[in-house]
Amino acid sequence: MKYIRLDFFLAQNGISASREKAKREIISGWVKVNGETVRDPSRKISGEETVVVERPGGEFVSRGGEKLKKAIEFFNIDLSGKICLDIGASTGGFTDCMLKSGASKVYAVDVGYNQLDYSLRIDSRVVVMEKTHARDLKKEMFQDSIDFFTADLSFISILKVLPVIGSIFDSIEGVILIKPQFEADPKEHKKGVVRDAQKHIEILHRVLNGISMLNFIPIDLTFSPIKGPAGNIEFLLYLRKGYGEVSMVSEDLISKVVHEAHEVLK
Repeated sequence: MKYIRLDFFLAQNGISASREKAKREIISGWVKVNGETVRDPSRKISGEETVVVERPGGEFVSRGGEKLKKAIEFFNIDLSGKICLDIGASTGGFTDCMLKSGASKVYAVDVGYNQLDYSLRIDSRVVVMEKTHARDLKKEMFQDSIDFFTADLSFISILKVLPVIGSIFDSIEGVILIKPQFEADPKEHKKGVVRDAQKHIEILHRVLNGISMLNFIPIDLTFSPIKGPAGNIEFLLYLRKGYGEVSMVSEDLISKVVHEAHEVLK
């Protein structure tokens, strides 16, 4: 009898949109083989087993959409008819949320490959830009003027990407997901997790000051309703490109948002 890897089986039989998505679904614990939850994508099966994928219900293709939804509602952002840019699109939670919030087109940029959800990949309103590093973006890559951008980045500081955005677009606003573990000095986190509220305040001060020096104006701040991997609290910043303007996010607001986040997400 010939055996096949579980992730291959899901992709080849159309149960998952791609092998990469199959891997994520298996690791997330959504896949059962003969009633048993399997978390190993390399698990070999014969194909005669009962394989079921129990995806959690949700409004968006990934939980990232819930994060951006809060930002759009909290900051009262209107995306109707806007052309948007999603940096670090991954599965496409932010892209999905922007489309469902009225965006007319979204450029979905990610350094990875074959991660974007199939439903978005075939959507005519989505321009898929895979294998594209955010720091390599250039103006000629876009056929349109971008009105709004989002950034959900890992393993790189947002301060290394904003100069590129600023050099490409004369006028733009957006929402960025600030992940303290990727903005912190190595000594400020343990095993990739920043748990201390005071450290969060210090990191946010440093990042927002850096953003202001890059000619972007922080407008408002809140916390993500969902923790990131390993339990990291994350923050959502609304900003726009501008010169000589003072940040609208005060020290008191930073402290207030951090303490609210720790209280709500404890």
